[in-house]
Amino acid sequence: MRLLVVIAALALTGCGVEGDPVRPTVSTTVSAGSGGVHTSVGTGVRVGGVNVGVGVGL
Repeated sequence: MRLLVVIAALALTGCGVEGDPVRPTVSTTVSAGSGGVHTSVGTGVRVGGVNVGVGVGL
C-alpha cells in the first residue's frame, strides 16, 4: 500500500498538481573557429521561474 502511495505522489509531483513541475534541461554546444573546435555540455533543473544549472567547457 505504501508503494502505491509513493508512486501516486511522484506522479502528481511530476505533472504539477502539487505545484510547479520540475523540468530537467540539457544543452550541448559545438563551435569551430581559428582556435580549433570547442565543445560544452550543461545540465540544469527548472522549477517554476527558477533555473539552476551547471556547465562544463571541454
